[in-house]
This record gives sequence, C-alpha cells and structure tokens, in this order.
Amino acid sequence: MKKLTFFACSLLVLAACNNAKKDPVPENTTEKPADTLKKDTIAAEIAPASEVENPVAAEEKTATPEIKVVPVPAKNVEKEVKVSYASFGSKIAADKALSKEDMMKKYASLKKGDTIAVKFKSKIKDVCKKKGCWMSMELPNSKEAFVRFKDYGFFVPLNADKSDAIVSGKAFLDVISVEELKHYAKDGGKSQEEIDKITAPKITYAFTADGVLIQE
Repeated sequence: MKKLTFFACSLLVLAACNNAKKDPVPENTTEKPADTLKKDTIAAEIAPASEVENPVAAEEKTATPEIKVVPVPAKNVEKEVKVSYASFGSKIAADKALSKEDMMKKYASLKKGDTIAVKFKSKIKDVCKKKGCWMSMELPNSKEAFVRFKDYGFFVPLNADKSDAIVSGKAFLDVISVEELKHYAKDGGKSQEEIDKITAPKITYAFTADGVLIQE
C-alpha cells in the first residue's frame, strides 16, 4: 500500500514538471499599468486645443448677421413764415430793406446837406400821440431815426410804437431847433419836466418817408 502511494505522488510531481517546461515565464518582463498610454496614443486620441472648434465661434460663424437700422434725421425744412403788413402812403415792397445796423452805417457816412434814397427795417420806438404824424425808429447804440411823412400826406396809428416797420424814402442829417424839439416832446406825451430840460438844438438822423409798412 505504501508503495502505491509513493508511486502516485511521483507521477504527480513528474506531470507538474512537464507543465512548467511547456509554459516558461519570460525573463525581464514587467507588465505595464493598464492606465499607461503611449505618447502616440495620446496624440491620436486627444486633439490639440487649437484644433478644437470653439462652439461660441462656430455659432457666430453660422449666425445671421445683425442688421442695424440707423434712423436718418429729417432734413431741416425751414417753414416759410408769412408776415402781414399794413401799408401807409405809397405802396412799397418789404424785400431788400436794410437792417438798422446797415442803416446806421449809411448815416455815419453822411454829412450835413447829403441825402440818400434808401429803405430800412427796424422797430418803432415812439409815435406822435396826437395825430400819428411822425415816429422814431431804433438804431444801434441807443440812437434813433426821426421819421416824418412826405408832404404831411399820411399818418400812422397812434399805437404803432414797439411794432416792426419798414420805411422807404430819403435819409439825411438834420438840425432840429429847441422849439421844434419841445413841440415833438409834447406831442410824444413827455412830461413838462422833461420838456423844460430841452435847451439846445439837436442834430438828428432824419428820414422823410413816402411809404411805410407796419407789421400787423
């Protein structure tokens, strides 16, 4: 019985040795970790960041271009303002009238005895409060043109002061006596105290109008 047991063990040892010879383990072989990748593998599987298309940029490429609507300002259209005038004396046109500044330059170029035909526009400063037989018109630097009407042939409304007016006629320099100055002051509604202060003749910018337009 012991002999049979020994014989069986020998057979088992012999069989194990034969199997070991058939599957030798290679020398110097070290298994790499499963998560280790080669550089080539990384390059193949992971594309460079520069080659990956930005989703936002891609959307911008395919998006419909934005159309901005810029409002165009309307052209400045000057509305024609029609001015209505009441006419006195001879019929005159309202166009081509000098400004009060240009009229002052005309007066500055005159000497006593000179007369020029001219038309100018300004504001009525004062009017005769009895008949409307004269009026004064504003000039620059607190000056005024004293306007009388040709041949005493027409008058203007007593309440025409402060209105814009156009006069056509002859401009000249005039010397008004003290008596005349007091008369005009009285007609203009000045107080007696103001009239008494007139003691010397006055050189005036005179104007004899043959036609007048007063803005209504």
